[in-house]
Amino acid sequence: MLLVALSGWNVGQWVERLQKKMPGREIVALGEPFDRRAVHYAVSWKHPAGSLAALPNLSAIFSLGAGVDHIFNDDRLPDVPIYRVVDPDLTNRMSEYIVMHCLMLLRQTRRYDAQQRIQSWDDDRFQPAARDVRVGIMGMGELGQDAAHKLKMMGFNVAGWSRTPKTRDGIPSYSGDAGLKDFLARTDILVVLLPLTPQTRGIINERLLRGLAQDGRLGKPALINAGRGGLQIENDILKVLDEGVLGHAVLDVFETEPLPRESRLWSHPHVTVTPHNAAMSDPDAIGALVARQIAKLEAGQEPDYKVDRARAY
Repeated sequence: MLLVALSGWNVGQWVERLQKKMPGREIVALGEPFDRRAVHYAVSWKHPAGSLAALPNLSAIFSLGAGVDHIFNDDRLPDVPIYRVVDPDLTNRMSEYIVMHCLMLLRQTRRYDAQQRIQSWDDDRFQPAARDVRVGIMGMGELGQDAAHKLKMMGFNVAGWSRTPKTRDGIPSYSGDAGLKDFLARTDILVVLLPLTPQTRGIINERLLRGLAQDGRLGKPALINAGRGGLQIENDILKVLDEGVLGHAVLDVFETEPLPRESRLWSHPHVTVTPHNAAMSDPDAIGALVARQIAKLEAGQEPDYKVDRARAY
């Protein structure tokens, strides 16, 4: 039996799509009656803490999103393997979002939007070339790698940073605390796609943002966070925006979601907010992935994308 344990999503839609991908398998949703002893697999998105604890025959948990921090929020999590989502559909959607906003920053779209509203252009029509703009991607996993290569194809000067050294074809790589200072100093647009772990929580803070390049062709550096809201300290972001240290922030995720109505991020002239939809999990694509992963398990094979519990991603 497969248990669907979701919070904030349409549970019925996921049960229906998973059933289509795994015909003949019994699939139940958390909150309805079922035999807990019959559950061997669970798919999760922000399941209630403790809701998977009393499943004596549970053998695997599958995240329905790219991140797994929502799973580790459960302090009574069963000691079974956890598998994350790596799917071309989700990866492509994230790269679309990153490339779109890098191009909007390059081409100063928000500035021209403001001028359109007052029906007047200013005298500065200058547009830098993509090759003159340095994009730095924090987090060079599957999502970061794909975005990096697509930005490079557009002509941007791209580099990556990871907590541990990684080699990527044609993409300069920085790593660890030792490499962070130099990475930030060469970055005009900072893209954050890190997983949320105890080590990365709050990493987008005032100190980090003050380390970004101040000599770039965009005038002031910009931030794009499409990773996790827990990575950022929003008061710090607002402070460096108000001081002119940071030129613009594009935020798809927030410390509290949904974003509170009283947050200054809604109305700040140098902030773009989006509703945590940079890369939505498509039920058909993710359902097919879960079906393949379960088939591997039942064939005695190791599924892909197993989470390292020690690193929490």
